[in-house]
Amino acid sequence: RRTAKLLQHYSILTPTTSFHAHNEKRKQASLLNKLNKDKSIALVSDAGTPTISDPGALIVAAATEAGIRVEVIPGPSAVITAVSASGLLNGAFTFVGFPPSRLKDRITWLNELKHDERAIVFFESPHRIRTTLEQMQHIMSDRNIVLSREMTKVHEELVKGPISYVLKSLRSKVKGEITVVITCLLYTSPSPR
Repeated sequence: RRTAKLLQHYSILTPTTSFHAHNEKRKQASLLNKLNKDKSIALVSDAGTPTISDPGALIVAAATEAGIRVEVIPGPSAVITAVSASGLLNGAFTFVGFPPSRLKDRITWLNELKHDERAIVFFESPHRIRTTLEQMQHIMSDRNIVLSREMTKVHEELVKGPISYVLKSLRSKVKGEITVVITCLLYTSPSPR
């Protein structure tokens, strides 16, 4: 949707096709066929970085395996943006994607992460963020976190502090891409911001 508007604005008439989690496997063969005929394909995303918890990893792996050159043009990254804004002192972090959607699996996942000494970065959907933070607080105690939403976009939001503070600051309806950084290694100011 946003990519189409951008292409239209610059009068770029290159044919496009949708490529998402529900059609990625089905469309992969025809796209690889084009690449094998020395055609170029650009994988773009309306938000986020393709292949990082977004579709695209399968076709990149298949193209690489077929000996097709893959070029990457770096763009905005919610992970790096959140880590940069977090005040992380030693720079070490682990990115773990999205938590499991099923409650039981998410609790197991959080229990596995609670003793990790590195900062932990993950994405969460707007409709599950409150529940996930409440579970984190119960399992990991009131650790310091950074919650970033819609970074580098119009409705950018960054909240730092203990989980309890971040929970209180959440709106009733949260919208947009959410990235969470969990760590004890964050610089903490005397009062949460």
